[in-house]
Amino acid sequence: MNLLEQIRFNAIKYQQRIVLPESLETRTLMAADQILEEKLAKIILLGDRDEILKAAGENKLKNIESATIVNPITHGSKEHYIRLMVELRKHKGLSEEEAARLIENPLYLSILMIKNGDADGEVAGAMNATGDVLRPALQFIKTMPGISVVSGAFIMILQDKRYGENGILIFADCAVHPNPDAKQLGEIAVATAKTARDIAGIDPRVAMLSFSTKGSAKHEMVDLVVNATEIARKIDPEIKIDGELQADAAIIESIGKKKAPGSTIAGNANVLIFPDLNSGNIAYKLVQRLAKAEAIGPILQGMAAPINDLSRGCSVSDIVNLVAITANQAAGNKK
Repeated sequence: MNLLEQIRFNAIKYQQRIVLPESLETRTLMAADQILEEKLAKIILLGDRDEILKAAGENKLKNIESATIVNPITHGSKEHYIRLMVELRKHKGLSEEEAARLIENPLYLSILMIKNGDADGEVAGAMNATGDVLRPALQFIKTMPGISVVSGAFIMILQDKRYGENGILIFADCAVHPNPDAKQLGEIAVATAKTARDIAGIDPRVAMLSFSTKGSAKHEMVDLVVNATEIARKIDPEIKIDGELQADAAIIESIGKKKAPGSTIAGNANVLIFPDLNSGNIAYKLVQRLAKAEAIGPILQGMAAPINDLSRGCSVSDIVNLVAITANQAAGNKK
């Protein structure tokens, strides 16, 4: 069973409630139909029931009626969610009138459903910009305890099984935070270790990457990585982590032993934390193209509940896979 098959298998077992707020978007509706047929998750669609079922019929989709369909305008919990919004944002001056307007936006309604315990996660972005997807989540879900920053990880599946965990490596941050400070970088490491456990099902061995290995170079950029490593250890004393390490010292055993003797991570890492978004994004794209690796992501991490953002150019299979991943994240949060 390959990793995606394992993720789907786990999703079927977990049966998490995933909200798809873009319910009249054709790819999203087709993905929901497939998810329901395969029983990957319990799907919640937001919109007018008649319109959604009409669109499903036009696309010859047979499973949409088994989804939970919530109308943002007329649903019975509307007033409760408005009160909850005002309570959570009263320090920002949110009025009942503004909350009443926002709750009719499916991107806000989905987040309030999660906050209230009526759903477990959200997948959106097929027709909305990343900022529009994340803004409600950052306002009402916020980040998990001990984490102040949202980041984006990629699961890299290599053809060469000598690297990482039988060819599986987790890269972060490759998608969200341009220039983290030491505290943020340490938090990204802890969040990525959690992603490795919850989604890839591996015991994370985290390498904090730099252009230096164990003091081979002196620079403030190296100091940032060293400090971030110590911060990650303080956040999670159980984490298996080392740094600063050059990339070859992190993943090639012979070089790791030579450059960082005594390190349990050097040469054996399966989670790679890049010092900034430039290096992380460049690295995953180079590995994807030159090594013909499969790149699964970006998987958003650090949120108190799983909220994942699609590319607006996504395919139906991209949506299905991200829903399965979100279900794994949601189940991991409950453990």
